[in-house]
Amino acid sequence: MNSRPRAGSCANTECGLRIEPFVEAELTCDAFLGGKVTIRQPRDGYRAGVDPVLLAASVMARPGQCVLELGCGAGPALSCLAARVPGLSLTGVEIQPAYADLARRNLADHGFDAQVVCADIVDLPDPLRSATFDHVLANPPYFGPGSRIGSEDAGREIARAGRTPLSDWIAVAARRLAPGGFATVIQRAERLPDLLAAMTTHLGSVECLPLVPRAHRAARLVLLRGRKGGKAAFRLCAPVVLHRGNAHPGDADHYTPQVSAILRDGAALPFPTA
Repeated sequence: MNSRPRAGSCANTECGLRIEPFVEAELTCDAFLGGKVTIRQPRDGYRAGVDPVLLAASVMARPGQCVLELGCGAGPALSCLAARVPGLSLTGVEIQPAYADLARRNLADHGFDAQVVCADIVDLPDPLRSATFDHVLANPPYFGPGSRIGSEDAGREIARAGRTPLSDWIAVAARRLAPGGFATVIQRAERLPDLLAAMTTHLGSVECLPLVPRAHRAARLVLLRGRKGGKAAFRLCAPVVLHRGNAHPGDADHYTPQVSAILRDGAALPFPTA
């Protein structure tokens, strides 16, 4: 039986974090999964796109299981997962107090069984360090410090270019998993070598699912999954194609039927079984 920590308080006042809660005038209310989920997001801060939706769709949780998200932001991934799989016990960790507050509000609006702890993932409060989970998911920052021109918005910059190495994200995820539990991460394809090195160090049965923008194009994103105690050999899965056709058709999104079902209807995105 997995234990579940009590909610922590937002005590982090480190420079560069968004501390003050967002007021309504700073927010938009955006529909996900064809309106099944509605998420408050900052107009000018970090805003979720399809990535957390795809991440949530790939987590094969079952009703009654415990799920932890590291770096949950405003809670879009947890919300999308909970909308697809009822009866989950959800915990999110978010370093920025303002975004942690948004995640609590968004999850509570839908009546999900969830709590959000405001903390750095490498300095978790004691209740979290003694808890285990069936699934851990994460959408770590896509860029390392100094690898790009930074954003003027502190909230967006923390989300896009974090200071914590990918290896630490995976190590923390592995420690929080129950035996046989799964860690699932979405990340830019160019960071796959670092992610693979960390996964194979801490987890087994590692699988990579590339996400390509169009057929015959190089992958821009990857989903990577590992199992605590897993013994299977590494698997590189056939890619998932996001868009139909060879070019973007103006304002239309032209997602493939599989991806449209995920984004519009809340369908799952399972890793292939063979």
